[in-house]
Amino acid sequence: MHDFVLKEVLNTNMEKELQDIGFDKSYIHEAWKKFAYKNLKIYDLSAAQANILKQTAISVGADCATHRETITAKVEKTDCILGGSYSQLKKIAAKLAMQPFGLKCLGKEINNFLLQNKTNSTQIVGILNLTQNSFSDGGEFYVFEDAVKHLEKLIKDGADIIDIGAESTKPYSMSVSDDEQLARLVPILEYIRKNNIDTPISIDTRSSKVAEECLKLGTKIINDVSGFDYDEKMPEVVAKYDAKVIIQHSKGTPENMQDKPEYDNLMDEIYLGLKNKIELAVSKGVKRENIIIDPGIGFGKTREDNFEIIKRIDELYSLNCPVMLGISRKSLLNMPDADNYTKDIYSVALNTLVVYKKVDFIRVHNVELNKRLLEVLI
Repeated sequence: MHDFVLKEVLNTNMEKELQDIGFDKSYIHEAWKKFAYKNLKIYDLSAAQANILKQTAISVGADCATHRETITAKVEKTDCILGGSYSQLKKIAAKLAMQPFGLKCLGKEINNFLLQNKTNSTQIVGILNLTQNSFSDGGEFYVFEDAVKHLEKLIKDGADIIDIGAESTKPYSMSVSDDEQLARLVPILEYIRKNNIDTPISIDTRSSKVAEECLKLGTKIINDVSGFDYDEKMPEVVAKYDAKVIIQHSKGTPENMQDKPEYDNLMDEIYLGLKNKIELAVSKGVKRENIIIDPGIGFGKTREDNFEIIKRIDELYSLNCPVMLGISRKSLLNMPDADNYTKDIYSVALNTLVVYKKVDFIRVHNVELNKRLLEVLI
């Protein structure tokens, strides 16, 4: 009896795997598409659209899951999960070009999805809190001189962007007035401008007034953890100054977001929520290329939710916007009594997972440790 040896291939570089077994080099550039498999979730199709899509998928050897009553037309709408190799999905897209009910557009969307190829290296966003009550370093940099020293350290340690905030949005924190935020932010922004510091600055604020005053002083990025829910004028201000904006998913406000947050489908709700916010921003004049998204670790999420986001962060890449993730020192580490350096070590360990997945930005307190991580992994 022959002893066969089998191993699952999880390498995303199927061209390399085919090359290693001696496959015909002249055909590898096409053949890999037969071995790379994708599952796509497609939302809100009519019964007619779903039935045609399912039959089209079956015709090329792929499959499409729909609501069980789709075939009887007892449901008006259904989500679908379309699964197949790249080659099969391309064939499905081509066949949909000849179908009615708007399915030609769906075919184009499938083709666009298959063209996505994430190659960007991860960048580090360093945190500078000008607060007295932030969850990990509240008060450490509240004094101007201490803030300047930490700013210089973040730059020296290799931060690609520095995110400066004057309002803590930790669970159960209260809002800070616009005037108080600006009293903390303006001096450090004037110092940055006076000293010709060219590291891009992001301002962590939910207030359009604070955002506008900071943009006037040279800020290039606004980080709105409320995703425009706190201040509806924020998208217009961002568009007015042609700034970049980080749109974060948050369920509720800091005062109530951790009061038993629940989701029917965590990643669907985050994905569709961010999609709607992207469309809102664009409708207000924000350039799509200026939008960064953040699923909001710890903002209306349980510990289990947070780890699910980390494991599935690459599902958000389909939104075609850079993705930022902030794990640093947060409660998902489950070590409230540990010192910050210990928390930083565990934060780096978790960041390893998302760096492997090519997340665009990691927002961190300890830039130096995370810079070493990138040097090791990239």
